[in-house]
Amino acid sequence: MKAISGFALIGTVVAAVAAVVAGPAVSSETAPPACTAPSELARLDYPLRRTGQRIAAGLPLTIVAVGSSSTSGAGASSPAMNYPSRLAVELKALFPKIGINVINRGVGGETVVEMLRRFDDQVLAEKPDIVVWQVGSNSVLRDQPLAPHGTLIRDGLRKLKDAGAEVILMNPQYAPKVIAKPDAELMVDLIEHAAKEAHVDLFQRFALMRYWRLTESMPFDAFLSPDELHMNDWSYGCVAKLLAGAIADAAQRPTLTAGASAAK
Repeated sequence: MKAISGFALIGTVVAAVAAVVAGPAVSSETAPPACTAPSELARLDYPLRRTGQRIAAGLPLTIVAVGSSSTSGAGASSPAMNYPSRLAVELKALFPKIGINVINRGVGGETVVEMLRRFDDQVLAEKPDIVVWQVGSNSVLRDQPLAPHGTLIRDGLRKLKDAGAEVILMNPQYAPKVIAKPDAELMVDLIEHAAKEAHVDLFQRFALMRYWRLTESMPFDAFLSPDELHMNDWSYGCVAKLLAGAIADAAQRPTLTAGASAAK
């Protein structure tokens, strides 16, 4: 009886160790979360006509991503994993015959004021077809008054549009350090209002990440880096994938011909 009990105990221990070793490998290594979103969070409201014309004509696209640390790629394991780098990969997969150039102009710590100062030299100088402007996070984190931000964002949108670029605004991330601030959702509303007023597209990053957390019940550490602020490789990649799909849809929504004008 003792020998049988001993073998039974050994078997139980081996099984327990195997479960400990195998468990995390299946859940965290081989089974990352699915990159999903409701259709309304992965769609741009306004068609990207200029972009569609260039695609139809087989002309290359230049996209400038301007913003702060979540554009430059803080929290990513390498520059290749930030969202602008992944956006280029996703768009090249969707449009393999089109030259795609995504330029990263993210600078950590910047607010709208510093970004506007760089528009001429670092954004418009690239003659972009699309500008993805991520804005608002640092102003919220620093508890800056919101009142001036609407005017500043509208001024920036006007400048970008006057230069001929199509614009996609990107709002703050849904992360513990952001949502703990009292003005977080007010900033989200302000950016949405500015986008509607200027008739430019908005990529709803805040709502998308809130969906992951509250509807999909994903823990924050599944899509954020340990600092509870910046995104990680998975969420940068998912944002890029959804944004690329939204750009492709908005660019091809109207019927455009290859002979359509695509001035540059």
